[in-house]
This record gives sequence, structure tokens and C-alpha cells, in this order.
Amino acid sequence: MSPLPATTPTNGTNHMNSANGITGMNVTSDAIDVLVVDDDFMVTRVHRTFVERVEPFRVVGTAGTGEQAIAAVDDLRPDLVLLDLYLPDIFGLDVIPRLRTAGHDCDVMVISAAREADAVRGAVRHGVVDYLLKPFEYEDLRVRLERYAAQRGRLLTTVVRGQADVDRVLAGASAQSPGNTLPKGLSVETADIVERALRATDGTLSATECATATGISRVSARRYLEYFHSSGNADVSLRYGAAGRPERRYSWRG
Repeated sequence: MSPLPATTPTNGTNHMNSANGITGMNVTSDAIDVLVVDDDFMVTRVHRTFVERVEPFRVVGTAGTGEQAIAAVDDLRPDLVLLDLYLPDIFGLDVIPRLRTAGHDCDVMVISAAREADAVRGAVRHGVVDYLLKPFEYEDLRVRLERYAAQRGRLLTTVVRGQADVDRVLAGASAQSPGNTLPKGLSVETADIVERALRATDGTLSATECATATGISRVSARRYLEYFHSSGNADVSLRYGAAGRPERRYSWRG
């Protein structure tokens, strides 16, 4: 099927390569640029809508076949490719080594109905950043995109002073996995809200300030903040006042 035409952003210029069926746009910003690869144009439309609801992601193009995907990466240079596996011309995983051979270092997230263990193992061997099974809800993709953005930012900004810094970067994705077991009484949804509040803070955040920002109780906010600290995702500093105990203040690590 033909890929869906891309929507022109205010700071971009539309272009189409009619010879190979790729649609996309030239853009310049700090956004994370995404190429959506799926042979079903209706699925492509849904994926595109989902992606563009998540900051700072932006779909810069679409492709409906493996060959179109390879050409689109060469043309559009996306940061991330959302790759279906059941393409009409090439099995999706076979696209990845061709991209690497061509010198492209874009990340790949598989979005597919392929449930075979061999497909999952192959995706891992090819270094995909995530693997999401169809069908899925918006929240399933949002969590993975935000986790990817955090890990990408960590890789771009981390200064390696020792093994602990290496371990922190390599453990980043698994530490924030939606399937990671939280302590009893904590929920993934609330943890995500607290995490976003921490990330959005310019400096540090106290439990009271976190509670105000997220709408949960101070006691609950403290539990989530302490969880992120114990799991290695947040740092804690102490602020000493004139009297009483020092205030614990938290900042997102990375």
C-alpha cells in the first residue's frame, strides 16, 4: 500500500520522492525525528497520530515497504524508526543490517504483530531499543517513547568518570521498564506522573512541592521519590534550615 503523506510543520518544507513512494519533510529543530514504516496506511495514520502527541517526537516521513524505508532513512536521516516486521518485500529485521551497512546509526523500535520467539530474539540481536506488539493503546507507545527519549538524552549527555556511570547508562532502559515491579502500593501510572514532575523541575524538588505539582499526597509523593532514589534514577540532597530536620530534595539523574 502507498504510505501516508506527511503533514507540513510550521518550520518544515514538504518534499516527496515520487520514484520510490517516500513521503516526508525537511525539518530543523531539537525534536526527535521519527520515520514510521508500515504497509497499512491506516495503521501508519494511527501510529503517526500517537507519536506526534508525545513531546519532543515528530514524524518526518513514512514508508510502506522495506526498500522505501531504506531510501527514506538515507533521505530523511531520522533519529528513530518505528519498524513493522511484516512488510511486503523484506522481512523488517532484514532492513536493519542494510541500514548499518549504509552507515546509518538511527535507532529502531519494532512495532509488529510478530509474536514468534525467533523474531523477538532477532530484534534483540539487531539492537532494537524496544519491541511493541500490535494491537496496543496510546499509553503503551507513549511510555516507550518517553523512556527512549530519556535514555537517548542520557547517552548524549553522560560524562563517564568510572564504572558507575557506565552501569547507570546501560541500566537506564531496564530500570524504567513499564513491566518493572514496583514496591507494593505504588502504581506505574503515578510513578510516571512523579517522574515527569522530576524531569520538568529546574533544580530540585521536595516531597511537598512534588505533591503540589502532581496532585497526590505528600506522603505518597515521598514514597515515589524515595523509590526513584533507591532505584538509581534520582539523586537526593539535604537542605538545612534554621531548626528541625533537614529537607530532602530530589532531582532526576541524567
